[in-house]
Amino acid sequence: MNTVPEMSTRRLIMTLLKTRGPLGVSSLAAELGITEMGVRRHLKALEQENFVEVTVVRQAMGRPVYKFGLSELGDEQFPRNYDHLLVDLLEELNELQGAAAVEALFEGRKRKLIRRYMPQLEGRSLPARIRKLAEIQHTAGYMTYWNTEEDGSFTFYEYNCPIAQAANRYRKACECEQHMFEELLEAEVRRTDCLAEGGRCCRYKIFPHQS
Repeated sequence: MNTVPEMSTRRLIMTLLKTRGPLGVSSLAAELGITEMGVRRHLKALEQENFVEVTVVRQAMGRPVYKFGLSELGDEQFPRNYDHLLVDLLEELNELQGAAAVEALFEGRKRKLIRRYMPQLEGRSLPARIRKLAEIQHTAGYMTYWNTEEDGSFTFYEYNCPIAQAANRYRKACECEQHMFEELLEAEVRRTDCLAEGGRCCRYKIFPHQS
């Protein structure tokens, strides 16, 4: 399973909130292996910096539960690669030359990335290809993880999208990523969840081609 590089406790907390959604103090303490008091100290600092916000979840019985999640500012601390500028440029292209030109741009980007990455994946087994692709995407800011399933398939996760606003506006970006994965992995790839559609991550199921 691909993991994030070593980082500070506060950055780890933000990463957990990014990948797992709102969490309570006890859950964060268990994940990090530190005391709840230590977690509260870090959360207080993150709240003061406006990176984290708290939600009170009231229960039918017992005390309310406090859940902590990333604020909009906190979410912006993860790579976005000049997303606003990209959207402005795509909209300008759309106005000047139409939607077909925008789609052609995404297709061209897909072909360019395939040419760039394919030499790093060729000749490898499917698990090795997935591992390498996860490393590539993680370096590009996608916060990737992957698992091997009991049925022999694989699940590939991306918890961050550096071009999120562009993908929200132009779903061709998501389509091209799926097709790029299929060509690079030489496998069947199905997208089962999508950040651009309100999911917590982009999740792909990967199946070896039947011989």
